[in-house]
Amino acid sequence: MGESHRQKKIASVLQRDLVEVLQSAATQGGMRGIIISVTKVNVTVDLSIAKVYLSIFPVDKGEELLEGISSNATLIKHELAQRTRHQLRRMPKLVFFIDDSLEYIDQIERSLKGLDNPLDDTDLLNKRKKT
Repeated sequence: MGESHRQKKIASVLQRDLVEVLQSAATQGGMRGIIISVTKVNVTVDLSIAKVYLSIFPVDKGEELLEGISSNATLIKHELAQRTRHQLRRMPKLVFFIDDSLEYIDQIERSLKGLDNPLDDTDLLNKRKKT
């Protein structure tokens, strides 16, 4: 079963406001050269949890920034609640994830172009093994 109209509407409101909150926090925090984008927000059926998928550039800073964002989730939730107080009664709990789909697409393109040849670079074979 797909998302209801209400879930989609809440997700889009959260996504729009989260972009503003995270970008203002990044510029105020002195993080120059780091781009944080909210690629997707999924809200559960009971509207209690919002799964937020972030794309962070440069990629090597992703885990570090995700930890910082997750540890400040209550502050972010409060800021969002202030912005959406006329649209939402209750603010869902925010759970943050790294969206690595762009990196995955880039790996596929490199493989299709022949740039990542596992015969030339044997380290790639270990990454491609199924566990």
